[in-house]
Amino acid sequence: ARSPSSPPLPPSRQILQEGAESSQRRLLIEAFVSAGRVDNIAMVMGLHPQYLSSFWKTQCLLLRMDGPLPYHKRHYIAIMAAARHQCSYLVGLHMEEFLQVGGNPAWLQGLHCAPQKLRNLNEINKLLAHRPWLITKEHIEALLKTGEDSWSLAELVQALVLLTHYHSLASFVFGCGINPEEEQDGGHGCRPPSPHSDGGPAPDDGVGGSGGKDAVREVEALMERMKLLRESQQEEEAVTQEEMATRFELEKTESLLVAPSDLADHSLQSSVLCFVEDPEFSYKDFTRRGEQAPPTFRAQ
Repeated sequence: ARSPSSPPLPPSRQILQEGAESSQRRLLIEAFVSAGRVDNIAMVMGLHPQYLSSFWKTQCLLLRMDGPLPYHKRHYIAIMAAARHQCSYLVGLHMEEFLQVGGNPAWLQGLHCAPQKLRNLNEINKLLAHRPWLITKEHIEALLKTGEDSWSLAELVQALVLLTHYHSLASFVFGCGINPEEEQDGGHGCRPPSPHSDGGPAPDDGVGGSGGKDAVREVEALMERMKLLRESQQEEEAVTQEEMATRFELEKTESLLVAPSDLADHSLQSSVLCFVEDPEFSYKDFTRRGEQAPPTFRAQ
């Protein structure tokens, strides 16, 4: 429902808005049924249904469809990538997914507990996250060389796509200010009934029975929250320049009172940085005035 102060929408706008809402509802129901949850990333992207649809197709191809890497390793690589940017939201999300598909809980104690083959990705993960121009063919050759912990070319390609995907998604999470769900363990809704330790796809449960009805009710509640968000955005559009300037000054003043991040969250050290080696390595300008540009590795 629209607020009393809002002017009525013209018929054409009403039709478009109703169509967008039905598209959002269908997408959210699909997500709830297939994944057992609708997370906050989906809630934000749901404001743009076409983008959300493309994003989910990509996620499904990377994490659930056929590929050389078993499912639990795909989620562990996602954890490694998100931890490189200290994105605790994505790390927590994929720790849950890792266990759901039968991953070894001991690996979640930190990167040092993972198999050497996965640990060998650390160097290229670090470079891709912060200074990708430093990657050379030697980095690829080192991972592909024959040995007990070597990667096949197909495995490495999928691993690199996962790393870059989750580096980018971490930026999206930070940029949109996405926070953990209210129920961190299960998100908004139920989890799939049991993990699949064989790494194979989960069977289709369908939408029938009480589970489907619960999913629909849950999505109805989520859609209502999205309506409220849209209304608040419309109210923001009506704010005058003077009001915006006043708010900005207030926010700037309050931001000076925020405690430094290095004193704030100690839990980040244990839950995220345990998946990171060489945490001091970070972004550095590609080239500076008066300096010789570093060599680049051109694949094409």
